[in-house]
Amino acid sequence: MSMTTENRSKWSLRPIIGITIVSLLICGLFYPLLMMGIGQAFFPFQANGDIAQLNGKQVGSILIAQRFNSPAFFHSRNESASPSASGVDPDILLSDAYLQIPSISNVTAISIEALTNIVDQNKEGAFWVFGYPYVNVVKVNLELAKEYPSIYANFTG
Repeated sequence: MSMTTENRSKWSLRPIIGITIVSLLICGLFYPLLMMGIGQAFFPFQANGDIAQLNGKQVGSILIAQRFNSPAFFHSRNESASPSASGVDPDILLSDAYLQIPSISNVTAISIEALTNIVDQNKEGAFWVFGYPYVNVVKVNLELAKEYPSIYANFTG
């Protein structure tokens, strides 16, 4: 008794279909759920997008550039001037932050020294000789709004 060609092809597809279903379950369901669970358990703040809060209100994400239209705030640069060149990076080079300080001081009447101190306190990056120091624009602007609530009350609504 020999198998017909039709029966042989039916039997040869069964392992392929089985492997496909198992792979889809592992790669498409179990692994993502496992990674989400680990992220929520060990890194909940980061896994949820590093949500920035001001006076208990969610105002954005520390991980993504926010658009600040007012001249009273520090501004992100375009993608070619961003440390990562991604266009959504919330960081600017330290030198770019220093360049914005005089205009922010003129608008807000906050001293240049006080603004420089806030920028310096939020400086990040530059591990040894790799990279350049930078500041997170969202963090610096949140710090300004917290430090000077009377000045920024009109801008933070």
